[in-house]
Amino acid sequence: MYLRAEAILLSVRGHGEHGAVARALTESDGLQPGYVRGGRSRALRPVLQPANLILGEWRSRTEEQLAGLTVELIHSRAPLFGEPLPAVALQWATALTAATLPEAQPYPRLYGALDGVLAAIEAAPAARGWATAMVRYELLLLAELGFGLDLERCAATGTTHDLAFVSPKSGIAVSRAGASGYEDRLLRLPSFLTQGGSAEWGDILDGLRLTGHFLERDLLIGRSADVLANRARLIDRLKRAVA
Repeated sequence: MYLRAEAILLSVRGHGEHGAVARALTESDGLQPGYVRGGRSRALRPVLQPANLILGEWRSRTEEQLAGLTVELIHSRAPLFGEPLPAVALQWATALTAATLPEAQPYPRLYGALDGVLAAIEAAPAARGWATAMVRYELLLLAELGFGLDLERCAATGTTHDLAFVSPKSGIAVSRAGASGYEDRLLRLPSFLTQGGSAEWGDILDGLRLTGHFLERDLLIGRSADVLANRARLIDRLKRAVA
């Protein structure tokens, strides 16, 4: 097995005394793990930073064997980890992707969307500039893995207009009229997810509640508590930014 490709680094964990196992997302070959010799060294630690863009070379004798991985840094986002809010946003986006994607399955739309989210976090002067992209990425991840929400029609009336809520059970949108009397049992559907455009903070937080419900129920059940802890920190820091 041999693969050479640009990739977004998603996670790194120590392996043995000096090495590390890295997981990175490529555009055409999906999530690829690999063992980096000397990955815990002073020279490689800044390279093996989640959210960095790398050029990786994976080599193994068989498909079943963990490939050896050599890395070359293309673009570093390491400086953002000195800023609390961007840091936790990068940690959440990469950890979520690493925890949910199967290995070696191509997800080119997710690769492009994740690259866009990370670039937005890096470029935006304020969180509101990238928070909507984060919600949309979470929504796309659910869809790509078979748990997409139906936000095009009302579950109660069939109408495609005035969709304002989502059923937490079915994941189908509900119009304002169809939700009458049951609003407190439904998740709010912010308009930027159906109509596009920018969003106010209340809508962004509603969007995160919506996607968070289905991520926890359908994708992250039984997963590492550390992954969800990253999301909790992100939402807490976003709320502080609003305040």
